[in-house]
Amino acid sequence: MQTRIDTHAHTVASTHAYSTLHDYVEIALQKDITLFAITDHACGMPDAPHYWHFGNMKIIPRVIDGVAVLRGIEANILPEGRFSFGGIKDMQTLDIPPNLMPYLDLAVASFHEPVFAPADSATHTRAMIAAIESGLCQIIGHPGNPSYPINMEEVVRAARDNNVLLEINNSSFTHSRLGSEANCLKLLELVDKLDWQVVFASDAHIAYHLGDHQQCIAKAQSIGFPETRVVSTDEGRFLDFLAEHNKSVADELRDWRELAADRPPVKRWAR
Repeated sequence: MQTRIDTHAHTVASTHAYSTLHDYVEIALQKDITLFAITDHACGMPDAPHYWHFGNMKIIPRVIDGVAVLRGIEANILPEGRFSFGGIKDMQTLDIPPNLMPYLDLAVASFHEPVFAPADSATHTRAMIAAIESGLCQIIGHPGNPSYPINMEEVVRAARDNNVLLEINNSSFTHSRLGSEANCLKLLELVDKLDWQVVFASDAHIAYHLGDHQQCIAKAQSIGFPETRVVSTDEGRFLDFLAEHNKSVADELRDWRELAADRPPVKRWAR
């Protein structure tokens, strides 16, 4: 299978990443990526951009050279819901300033060690489910991270019941969060068993990795995971998912979606 959507990518606004938005568009055109999301780190991370970065993403064109660009964020799941913004403490589950929500097309919520020190499975599970139930995120990022063991069945059920997708992160199989493979395979099996869905994402920190889902595809195929449970294989289906979260981008990209639907079909999974 070839996927044409990538829901997780970082620009130089996250200073441990190395590419600009323009770089990503250029690579998207080369790789036949039709839609991708910029998801730089939220303010809890040491190298996160100023929150104005996210509010000003409204100036990014919806479509650049035929490629649709989503305005996203990778938020941090917080310990015990602690969050302080502008000196005001709030019991949020994610470090997204409330006034940013109208500017965001999607939020990926993830554990990161500088924000949430690894603890035990029960603590991680409570925090992840609180993020899922918050209504602030649409995707849980790299939930197979071995540094943050979770009760996977509880998490999958919560994600399904709250219409939040679980991410299979390609970089977890290549250079980050090593040791994730067994967890990701178990997660895929539970998603299939419990009738839920995933996205495949590159977590690119350099444009050359945009759309790299080869390891995600290989692992899914190795256990017979159904392609129909991968929401990010189809532009229209993913935009419909965002519409279910009341994201206006689905309507704003209506004309583009019709053009994307006319593009030649991508190679499907072997049966």
